[in-house]
Amino acid sequence: MLRHEFRPGRLVAGAAFVLVGVIYAGDAGGLWETPWFTVVPVVVAGLFLAAVTGLVTRAVRRRRGGEPGAPADADAGADTGAGAGTAGR
Repeated sequence: MLRHEFRPGRLVAGAAFVLVGVIYAGDAGGLWETPWFTVVPVVVAGLFLAAVTGLVTRAVRRRRGGEPGAPADADAGADTGAGAGTAGR
């Protein structure tokens, strides 16, 4: 079972920032020269792609219906009496 909901937009944004880190690490290590303004388009493009990915994901999940973490039956976990569900804790 998943511990949290998968969010592909955050994955794309994280990948863009990892790419920026790799670019700067290569520059710091002396592998190549990177002008300071090179990362600006990478960050902007990464955030734009993350936003588009998030919107597409939201549209797909909305079209499929319901929230991914919601129970299948809303009344399945309803409390029917005082203290129900607390026994054995």
